[in-house]
Amino acid sequence: MIDMARAKLHLRVDGDEEDTLISGYIEAAKSHVAMHCDRELVDTVPTGPEQMGFTPDVEQAVLLLVGHWYANREAVVIGTISSAVPMAVDRLLWPRKRF
Repeated sequence: MIDMARAKLHLRVDGDEEDTLISGYIEAAKSHVAMHCDRELVDTVPTGPEQMGFTPDVEQAVLLLVGHWYANREAVVIGTISSAVPMAVDRLLWPRKRF
């Protein structure tokens, strides 16, 4: 679905030292997207409403999550102000969510 080269380009990472870490983030992000939308993420054409294709907007949501987790490796950040990026992960996945 997302290969390592694509993820590293998004993260602006050179070298192979963090491939295992990045791979874990990719798998966690795909799992998060599937749970968020209550659908199985598939690399092929979905065969029913319980499946969701890996479309460009879904890919972007996964990359945004990977980028966030790569940049913020701790559960709590002290001494900073943060805000959600408008039109980010939730907005990309909203049309795909099952209710």
